[in-house]
Amino acid sequence: MKNKKTKVILVVFTVLLLVQFVRPNISNQYPSTPPETFPNDVAAILQRSCYDCHSNTVHLRWFDRITPVNWLVADHVKRGRSVLNFSLWDKMEKPEQAAKLWESVNQVIAGVMPLESYTSLHPEAKITAGDLQVLKKYVITLAPKQRPDTAKNKTQENQYSQWVASAKNTPAKLPEAPNGVQYIPEYKDWTPISTTLRVDNGTIRIIYGNDIAVKAIRQHQTNPWPNGSILAKVAWDQLTTAEGNITAGAFKQVEYMIKDKEKYASTEGWGWARFKTPALKPYGANALFTTECINCHRPVKNNDFVFTAPIQH
Repeated sequence: MKNKKTKVILVVFTVLLLVQFVRPNISNQYPSTPPETFPNDVAAILQRSCYDCHSNTVHLRWFDRITPVNWLVADHVKRGRSVLNFSLWDKMEKPEQAAKLWESVNQVIAGVMPLESYTSLHPEAKITAGDLQVLKKYVITLAPKQRPDTAKNKTQENQYSQWVASAKNTPAKLPEAPNGVQYIPEYKDWTPISTTLRVDNGTIRIIYGNDIAVKAIRQHQTNPWPNGSILAKVAWDQLTTAEGNITAGAFKQVEYMIKDKEKYASTEGWGWARFKTPALKPYGANALFTTECINCHRPVKNNDFVFTAPIQH
């Protein structure tokens, strides 16, 4: 029996030794964003907590190099770079930079970034309450200054006039996203379940839920959401009055998440779609646009890919 145990241990050890030669490629292709791109305190937080997965400069510790751990690290890096890569920061437009940081800070607030599986092995990457305040203050400085805007007011007035003049707002043929999801005009009669404010791009958003979604909220059955649940997030311009009050302006877009774990099994159980401007132009050149949606929502996978907690009805 003792010899048998010894042989098993030797076999396991040999296998572990051999698999060390099967290693993923974790490349450092470009230099990282220079620290001077951000204020010193912000740069220090990003480099410590984000760059390992969200840049092309990865600092591997000894335990990160051991197979099979290095395959998990490689997967985290691949996914992280696909969503946000600070090494390519200067190639982004200013609005995209602000949107990415806004999204990142909200994921930190939600407690989904940095990943717990990462910080458990890299405790120095944890973002403290003080770090979060530094990031919040910096993101706010990137937001457009809210002041009365005659152009936005005019856009709202023109849009409203066209709406009044139209005998029927809903087009004869409903627009369709590249993945086959159609525009759903009925959302206008659904129940508001939450609100969000995007200071980075000056929009106000209200999230509506259909009857199935509202029932799930009331019964505290939103993780996972039941099949048939539909969430519609509608965005309008922010309008600021001379007194500093903020109101909704022109319509910008509506986004849908439609829960059907069988029909949309290939896209994490959700049908995704976005329709922009009053013309309701579908977003995405082809059905692969859903990859962008999923990558954005992946940090809240354990919350059934839904970011905003609904208000309890």
